[in-house]
Amino acid sequence: MIDVLRRAGFEVTVASCEAQVDIVASRQVQIRADAMIGDVVSESFDAILLPGGMPGAERLAGCSALLGKLKSQRESGKLYGAICASPAVVLQPNGLIGEGQVATCHPGFMEGLQNPSEARVVVSGNCLTSRGPGTSFEFALACVALLS
Repeated sequence: MIDVLRRAGFEVTVASCEAQVDIVASRQVQIRADAMIGDVVSESFDAILLPGGMPGAERLAGCSALLGKLKSQRESGKLYGAICASPAVVLQPNGLIGEGQVATCHPGFMEGLQNPSEARVVVSGNCLTSRGPGTSFEFALACVALLS
């Protein structure tokens, strides 16, 4: 997702909700964030997109600064979204997928969505969701299309 967006010419800020900028993601993938979430909470973004994976999605769901940013993003009509487990673990439980809004996520988390779709990528209002690693390029390209 990061690579596709940067190749498309977008400025991407990776913000950490952890206690440090070095993040160990699902499958032991190591990422160095550009900033801490607290350092960018007052900035405006064209899109806020969440990765998936566990237990990362649970940690994102517990980050009040991120949830506040996502709620502001939703209310302002700007793009926000999530992939893999995060639509069901972060967005749905925190009211970021509205009543009647359709979304998708990793097949193992579909029961966490009120109105699940088995589509690979779903755009519902200003919310973009996708299923997982196998749909990550489609997710990123949908984001590029929506922002272009």
